[in-house]
Amino acid sequence: MDIIGERKFVEVPGEKTHELPPLLVKTVPDVKRMDKLMCIASEIIDQEDMVAPVPEDLFAGEDAVERRKMDLALNLVDQYLGLLSHWHWGDAVIEWIRQCEITFGMRVELRSLLRSDLWPHAGRSSFVTLLEDKEVSTPGVQLERAVGLRLAFRQMPPIRCCSDQFLFYLNRSVAQTAYRTWFEMTPSPVSSLPPERFRFEIVNLSLDVH
Repeated sequence: MDIIGERKFVEVPGEKTHELPPLLVKTVPDVKRMDKLMCIASEIIDQEDMVAPVPEDLFAGEDAVERRKMDLALNLVDQYLGLLSHWHWGDAVIEWIRQCEITFGMRVELRSLLRSDLWPHAGRSSFVTLLEDKEVSTPGVQLERAVGLRLAFRQMPPIRCCSDQFLFYLNRSVAQTAYRTWFEMTPSPVSSLPPERFRFEIVNLSLDVH
């Protein structure tokens, strides 16, 4: 077992670099009707009375109120699209981990690395750490939050089902709690996978192929 700082790494037998399954991810949320999202966001704002009247409205008129409603609707949609991006990444990572577990189980030199009755051992969260160690590019997406969001939701709920509090404040804590609970399901201590011993491809399913 290698120890670097506070990090512990499992020992992978041999010297070869192991090929893992590709990580298949949608980097762009599949949203067909932005106008419909905006309409629903506007309904949420009206239903939740998110735009409280202020003294300036008496002088600025109804147009100022409508502008503030539009700004809030845009903000809600932006928050929701960010959640969709995180969820798609989390869904891709969870499926990739499942494929990696199958790969480990089929290779004698890797099979024991995920056994929690042995030490040092890796856990499912070690694959998330491996992605971070390999510096996988995830623009605007935090991997742990993404995986936590996918653990919380098998399918991302439509914006209509999301409260404004969830979109603005609660989604981060929900995702973090889900990830931490999942992380702690593997008996400690959990060691990392040495990034130099593994390689894999990132396939962007959002890129159109003609």
